[in-house]
Amino acid sequence: MMPEDSPQQGETGQQRAAGKPAAPDGHGGLASLRNIGKAALADFAVLEIQTIGQLAGQDADHLYLTLCQKTRQRHDPCVHDVFAAAIHQARTGEARNWWCFTPQRKARQQDGSFPVYSPGL
Repeated sequence: MMPEDSPQQGETGQQRAAGKPAAPDGHGGLASLRNIGKAALADFAVLEIQTIGQLAGQDADHLYLTLCQKTRQRHDPCVHDVFAAAIHQARTGEARNWWCFTPQRKARQQDGSFPVYSPGL
């Protein structure tokens, strides 16, 4: 194994697959998930999601609609894809890029089964 391929101390295989280092506390927080950056962390703060365990029990449709309702604005549907990818990784350990979830979301938008934010709700 080359030095650049060596795992960092406290890093899990899941985190290495995600391409992100272990969280400072060694527990692999939300920031250790593949698609989670500053914007998604801010969204999770609004949604009061603080741990991977909490995230694993969530539904991307519910999170997306709740975020729109709490911020009183429609968010880009790609945010839903990020939520879906993060929930998938939280549940299975498999880190997939967010855009892998885009075709399913777009199909749901076409057939009318994707959640639509309505400011009056």
